[in-house]
Amino acid sequence: MASKEVSTMIKQGFISDPTLSLSFSPSRTTSTTLSRLYSPSSSPPPSTESTRPSHNTTLFEMMSEEHHRDSKTIEESRKKTQNRVAKLLTELKICSFSNWGLGSGDVRLTVVSRDGYRVSMDVHRRVLSDKSRFFAEKLSQRTEKVVSHTVEISECDDLEVYVETVVLMYCDDLKKRLIGENVSAAMMFDAGISSCLEYLEAVPWSEDEEENVLSHLSQLELHGSMAEVLQRVSSEPSTSARADDTFLKILSGVLQAKDDKARREMKTLISRLFREDSFDDDNRLDVSKDTLYHLCHRCLSSLVLCLSEATGMDNSRRDRGVLMAEIAREADNLQWIVDILIDKRMANDFVKLWADQSELAELHSKIPTMYGHEISRITAQLCIAIGRGNILVPKDSRFSLLSTWLEALYEDFGWMRRASRSVDKKLVEDGLSQTILTLTLRQQQDSSQLQITVCSYPS
Repeated sequence: MASKEVSTMIKQGFISDPTLSLSFSPSRTTSTTLSRLYSPSSSPPPSTESTRPSHNTTLFEMMSEEHHRDSKTIEESRKKTQNRVAKLLTELKICSFSNWGLGSGDVRLTVVSRDGYRVSMDVHRRVLSDKSRFFAEKLSQRTEKVVSHTVEISECDDLEVYVETVVLMYCDDLKKRLIGENVSAAMMFDAGISSCLEYLEAVPWSEDEEENVLSHLSQLELHGSMAEVLQRVSSEPSTSARADDTFLKILSGVLQAKDDKARREMKTLISRLFREDSFDDDNRLDVSKDTLYHLCHRCLSSLVLCLSEATGMDNSRRDRGVLMAEIAREADNLQWIVDILIDKRMANDFVKLWADQSELAELHSKIPTMYGHEISRITAQLCIAIGRGNILVPKDSRFSLLSTWLEALYEDFGWMRRASRSVDKKLVEDGLSQTILTLTLRQQQDSSQLQITVCSYPS
């Protein structure tokens, strides 16, 4: 090669420069030369070859070494696979004879990996068709009466798993044999997959194992009893009587709690769960409408009872302060249930139910505003929801609601604002105005109270 080409290759690192491996020192060279000239018998200077490399490693040599290492690793992996496959093929022969009483096979099955490694085995059409929907379909297409068949499966991700799956089709005790093993779902070996799932369902999982199980199961089309393993990590939406009984017990326990702080915290927690659950269609907490309305009726009955006792003639039966606190608690409980109904778009029937509470409205007018304003907050809730379009009810129901409760809301509004920071004056006013505007002009004109409220709502 020309000197220019050699120089270029040296710069790019493909060959080494012999001068780079030698250290040059003029004084040292001169001293050595003079010593040789004047002392011919003296021994030569010690060699430096043992302490310095003869040349620098080139890029080409580094690439060659890396390729050699990779080739060696691939070769070792291939040998391990070949050894394991050889053991599996030996086991296949033993199982085919001992478990099935079969001799030589009538199907030549070849499995080819992505890197071109091929494994051929003699198997039996009877076993494959009986255990695998994949083979049953493939072999049924060959109706001609021939002595043997040939089946080839190409581009296998894990050749060893495919071979082992075939061996498992010949095994008697799958559950025992499958512990710690893998099964290829591509062969549609239902018995093997079912045994794997039964094993997974019976053993505990770590967090990492759970993610791995879910990742693999999501790729399978599971149906029937196979899907039971998923029940450990997900549940189907249920509206069964058992689920409703559970919700009823939980919600009733919260409503009856005597500790105010604990009751508020539990209400906040459950409300947040219901709201977050509304975005998850696959795992929805389905509390039924009947359960929620059962709780509404219970709260209404308690309110009527407490208000009747508070306005009755026998005031010595219970402490008035305790009674008023119970009224406030029951009103707060009803507000919470109504909030859940509104969030779940189930509050339409409650508008009529609340509008029909003329007895409760009459009793409400006889107790001090400082105790009764919590009841008027329920009316405010409904007006806000109607104004936002979250509750859709006929105009007669809207008019009946205002006819029954508007006066009470008007009288209690000042106390509502002072007693609770969560009451937004503008929000209530907008909701009420929108509710009134949805009525017919005749209905607005028929109620003088509506006109007074529109013109002179308290500021």
